[in-house]
Amino acid sequence: MKVIWQNIIYSRLLQCDVDKQKIVSLELRVVIPKVVTNWIDGTEQTAIADEVFPKLDPATGELLCQGVRSQTADIARAVLSAKLAQQDWAEIPPVQRGMLLHEIVLGMKAHQPEIAEIVAAETGKSYRDAYGETGGAIALGLFYASEGQRLYGRTTTSGTPNKYAMTVRQPLGVAGLIIAANTPIANVAWKVFPALICGNSAVLKAAEDTPATAWIFGKIAQAAGLPPGVLNIVQGYGEEAGAPLVAHPDVAVVSFTGSTAVGRIIQRVAGDRFARVSLELGGKNPLVVCDDADLDNAVKWTLLSAFSNAGQRCASASRIIIFDAVYEEFRDRLVEKTKQLKIGTQDDDDLGPVINESQLQNMLAAVAEAKAGGATILVGGERVNSPGFYMAPTLLENVPPEAEISQCELFGPIAILYRVKDFAEALALANDSPYGLTASIHTRSLHRAVRFCEKVQAGVAVVNAGTYGSEPHMPFGGLKRSGNGTREPGTEAIDVYSELKDIYINIDPNRL
Repeated sequence: MKVIWQNIIYSRLLQCDVDKQKIVSLELRVVIPKVVTNWIDGTEQTAIADEVFPKLDPATGELLCQGVRSQTADIARAVLSAKLAQQDWAEIPPVQRGMLLHEIVLGMKAHQPEIAEIVAAETGKSYRDAYGETGGAIALGLFYASEGQRLYGRTTTSGTPNKYAMTVRQPLGVAGLIIAANTPIANVAWKVFPALICGNSAVLKAAEDTPATAWIFGKIAQAAGLPPGVLNIVQGYGEEAGAPLVAHPDVAVVSFTGSTAVGRIIQRVAGDRFARVSLELGGKNPLVVCDDADLDNAVKWTLLSAFSNAGQRCASASRIIIFDAVYEEFRDRLVEKTKQLKIGTQDDDDLGPVINESQLQNMLAAVAEAKAGGATILVGGERVNSPGFYMAPTLLENVPPEAEISQCELFGPIAILYRVKDFAEALALANDSPYGLTASIHTRSLHRAVRFCEKVQAGVAVVNAGTYGSEPHMPFGGLKRSGNGTREPGTEAIDVYSELKDIYINIDPNRL
């Protein structure tokens, strides 16, 4: 089997133009299938129990498609396929693995419009935003395909004569990957590409709210020539498909993006059997507006940070901390601009629906509780009167920092304004959170900017821009309840999906 796979790769290197044309001419079903299947061992498969779950269109509330409802037996089948494929995949030199992953990238690029259509349909975001997200996923895939040429170890000296020391990277085995639905194709790329370039096989548990996005990625991967079993994609609910993946004894590393509550369970279950765990969890991210800030720029980035993607970003700005000297002026400008935001799924709209009805109801309940506790609703606070799961962009003030809505991630277009007297109070409030993912400050002072970046308790600090945004070559992750210390993507993700081995070579000079 290993020889066959290597021959496939060699053939691709020699006949690159021919293979690219094959990918370009691949016939993809632009229309989402009525039933979205699993990809196991290179083929589309239904669930063993032959059950499905509904996926609703967040823009209309109507049925968009159904996903196969995978359970423990389906996960066992997928993990077995990955386990059987992994050793031969790892035997392929990393440079050649990268070449094959590059073919997947080319397939994504050739079908970027089709991927974007599916992402837009499943999430309710505009085609423009979905197309941009797909471009980001392509860029990330290209970065990791190139990492096949840079899976560096190191050589160093030894304290013993005639002894040589070095390290090499080796794969862990089967990677269990669990993603969220907010940026679905980006999340797929975020985990699949680094896991595979390191020589692991993978089982990807798709988000139940975006099953077709993962499905089309699997279709492109198979068309690009990825060997069967190297990437398996399973659909289903977290409790029925994600939980058995985390608990499976043959899964060597679990990477999860999602809520802190679920991350805590994954840490306990996978950690109990000493599997490696990478957690990218929630955020309650502060954006600080100083008295010397460019207010027009600060308003622009606050709107984008709080409301783009309907606030469904772990890096969304949900705590806006404003110096007293500019509080009223900034608040009034922000409220006025928020009222002008256009809601819908078209390219000229500013934000779309949230992903499902349950998420919307949680947001409405949180706002109602805050209002009952004395909060002032400056704008929004209610469901938009239209089909689908639309939450009006919402700004609140007069909310205590210790209130539940100030401390819990809502994952929607809701932000709270806080008044502070100076930099010290702003920094203290920014750090007064159980989360520590991202943070931003708006100021003209280099001194404030540098000190904020040094002292804010966050994995990402930004000056004069938004709280979100990551690049393929940069690490992303948070402190406290925002993660467990790992970083993805960037070269740091290689540490998540590979193991370092020390190698010592001793020679005898007398036997030269």
